[in-house]
Amino acid sequence: MNARLQRIWVLLRLAAALFVGWRFGWAWGLPTLGLPAAVLAAGFLQLHWVNRPAPTWGQLLRAWAGEVLASELAFSWRQPWREWAEPDHLPAGATAGVLLVHGFSCNRGRWNGWMKRLRAQGVAFVAPSLEPAFGSIDAYADEIEAGVQRLKAVTGRMPLLCAHSMGGLALRAWWRRYGAGHAAPRAITLGSPHRGTRMAVLGAGVNAAQMRRGSAWLAELPGLPDADCFWTPCDQVVNPAETAILGGARAHRVDGVGHMGLVHTDAAWHCLQTALAGSSLGSVNTPRRI
Repeated sequence: MNARLQRIWVLLRLAAALFVGWRFGWAWGLPTLGLPAAVLAAGFLQLHWVNRPAPTWGQLLRAWAGEVLASELAFSWRQPWREWAEPDHLPAGATAGVLLVHGFSCNRGRWNGWMKRLRAQGVAFVAPSLEPAFGSIDAYADEIEAGVQRLKAVTGRMPLLCAHSMGGLALRAWWRRYGAGHAAPRAITLGSPHRGTRMAVLGAGVNAAQMRRGSAWLAELPGLPDADCFWTPCDQVVNPAETAILGGARAHRVDGVGHMGLVHTDAAWHCLQTALAGSSLGSVNTPRRI
């Protein structure tokens, strides 16, 4: 569903720019395409007063510039048009697997860069597109469980779980429903609103309401037993910034990067590689009670 909505959004933006250019001249039409970048700038400006310690103006400018590129790549190309450009990879004989979980208003195309690199390494991966797009986060637990089971069938062990934004909460909802039958997973979350976010009041749907600060749903959600949480003081979506840190998790601060840009950071990729190379991926024969 998100791919279809984002295709419509891209076409509407192009149509608006063509109309303005035809009606008022191309000196006005072409800048029309940049209106989302201007709106995005407002989201970064408020972080100077919301977060403590406050990010510097230089960090915010760098994060905004990177976020414009990351957002256009995601919402104008990969997600609307390239959702299945990198299919799930389940090679026979794979010894490690990764489950990739996207965030709010996104789809599996969010991970195209990571999936291409994992395929080149021979690492098995599954990346579901979570549906319904604006339904309850609890509804995503079944899709996540299906992906975990597919990876365990190939590798013989628990996969590494990696999630961006709302995907981190979807992992926690999955753990609440299915964790009793699994070994404790290693999880990496990138900009996930573990303690809610101020910006959720601007979102539509049940899942947006669940991500609001102080929501009853969020208060009842369990943590993850072994997690790395990446966060940034320049996160224009999940703020105040510390809300992206799950209690008991290993926190990793990344400066000068926005919400979408966290997926493109070397730090996050290196953490994934370290986890894959380590011994923290449990055997399928050791279920853990929660």
